[in-house]
Amino acid sequence: MNANRVSFNQLKQFIANSMIKLGLPPDDALKVGHIMAEADLQGSDGHGVIRLPSYAKRIKAGGINLNPSMKLVKEKAGMAVLDGDNAMGHLVMKRAAEIAIEKARNCGIAWVGSRFSNHAGPASIYARMPMEKNMIGIYFAVGGANHTSPWGGLDMLLSTNPIAIAVPAKNEPPMVLDMATTVTSYGKIKVKAQKGESMPEGWMIDENGAPITDPHKTDGGIMLPIGGYKGYGLQLMVGVLAGTLNAAAMGSSVIDGNADFATKSNTGQAILAIDLDAFGDVDEFKLRVDQLSREMREGKKMPNVKRIWLPGEQSYEKRKLYERDGIDLHPNLIAQLDEFAHAHQVPTLMQTPSS
Repeated sequence: MNANRVSFNQLKQFIANSMIKLGLPPDDALKVGHIMAEADLQGSDGHGVIRLPSYAKRIKAGGINLNPSMKLVKEKAGMAVLDGDNAMGHLVMKRAAEIAIEKARNCGIAWVGSRFSNHAGPASIYARMPMEKNMIGIYFAVGGANHTSPWGGLDMLLSTNPIAIAVPAKNEPPMVLDMATTVTSYGKIKVKAQKGESMPEGWMIDENGAPITDPHKTDGGIMLPIGGYKGYGLQLMVGVLAGTLNAAAMGSSVIDGNADFATKSNTGQAILAIDLDAFGDVDEFKLRVDQLSREMREGKKMPNVKRIWLPGEQSYEKRKLYERDGIDLHPNLIAQLDEFAHAHQVPTLMQTPSS
């Protein structure tokens, strides 16, 4: 295995060891480790192990409850609101997805919102959970800090507010859309900074509208929404569904998770599970998705275009590659994780057994 590559199990165990050292119960630490490592496995490297040092800061500052008592505060046959008691967001959303799947089996469709959660990693992780149970999964979230403003404004009142939709297929890769409602996610800016790379123009501007390309100089910068004013509208409505509906933070009440590690963030998220069996034959649906996938991919291409990609296909290919050859981590990230391991007295990533 390449010196910069690690196995999924190795990365999962390193994260779990670190979380246990920080005080998370072992079972919860393994769940968090699994989800964070899966983020890197699918190429969502802005939401995986790179976040470990910032999670540690939040835990040590008291901003995350290591022994939460999650509970349903509202519930009907096809819906629920889960109070995460300020737990690790990964644990809150895993539980929310499990509840949504269980309810969708009975009702055909189920919506579970959460409040008093925290940053939970890539949106597609949770949309995929119902998908793996022959359901369509749809996920919404309020981002962990406000990085953008209403269209034409300067007040930082909106975040990247991601959405993910996961649709199973029969023989083709699943369709998995995972997108911020800004041009890019803030996690990708973190990756650019960690690698020492510049941001492309069009990601972020200053208050005068001039582009910002240095990922180390983003204070006060405004991330741009997708599609101009239409993206702003989508940001706002995703925030209403994931935050306002659940009595979670939205607008000026969102805590900057990159600067304030002690205050409860009250992050809001939501998961929708749609049981395919309630709509017809599951295999027939998946075959229709296969047909649609091939139709999209095999259509006439523009000059110099080698392949038409469907949502989630590149992540699917990367997952297969990383499962075979190991997860590729940047040397700067490995060095940062080594420093973290020494500071917290856990074996380094490369010293962690791979099984």
